[in-house]
Amino acid sequence: MSISSEAELLGISRISEIVGLTLKEMRAYAQPGMSALELDNFGGAILQAKGAKSAPRLTYGFPGWTCISVNNEIAHGIPTENKIFKEGDLINIDVSAELDGFWSDNGGSFVLGQDLYNHAPLVEASKRILTKALQHIKGGVKISEIGRIIETEAKKSGYTVIKNLAGHGVGRSLHEEPHQILNYCDRFNQERFKKNSVVAIETFIATQSTLAVEQADGWTFLGNKGGFVAQHEHTILVTSGSPVILTAMNEIIS
Repeated sequence: MSISSEAELLGISRISEIVGLTLKEMRAYAQPGMSALELDNFGGAILQAKGAKSAPRLTYGFPGWTCISVNNEIAHGIPTENKIFKEGDLINIDVSAELDGFWSDNGGSFVLGQDLYNHAPLVEASKRILTKALQHIKGGVKISEIGRIIETEAKKSGYTVIKNLAGHGVGRSLHEEPHQILNYCDRFNQERFKKNSVVAIETFIATQSTLAVEQADGWTFLGNKGGFVAQHEHTILVTSGSPVILTAMNEIIS
């Protein structure tokens, strides 16, 4: 969406703070031995207390308040009762929601407890790359340039990117134009970021895979070549200078 009034800015800021807070609190609440369903219900209770509606549930009928992916799951993991967290797991939580006609989206990967399986370097690379990408976004910048930065930085760190999952516009619905803010440079995409627009920027940094493959459950994505993926996502307001990070409440890259 494009922000054209103070009321719109207030609306998108309010829901962004809610999804950011929910993500932050869910990360803090997660512990070994807990099921993904319990963590999801905890997050759902926060959304409900704030009057917000789960975006994936509202839009797609997703079987959960939030998406919780564990270890080799890339995205859209279903928060089931038999998905039990263990020390050292790589966990990704993606929280998106709607309030009063405004929508916002954020997510982040983290290692639960001790880094027993050396996932931390991947997580830190994803955070670092998202930070660098955000620093280059302003009105007039080519969307493909941000993809180039993400992929280049990933390669420098010895990683690949997932090429068929992407950031996107957000605001009046969960997914809006621009629909493909990719993690690599699509040289045929001449679209540019527009001042006052709201977009969700997300990294998908991988140890081996380059594509996400949907599984038989119709939701969960795994990598085409195995390995692990770290994702971090902020909803931002594009300006003529540095972007306003609307979901800064989540503290994923603080």
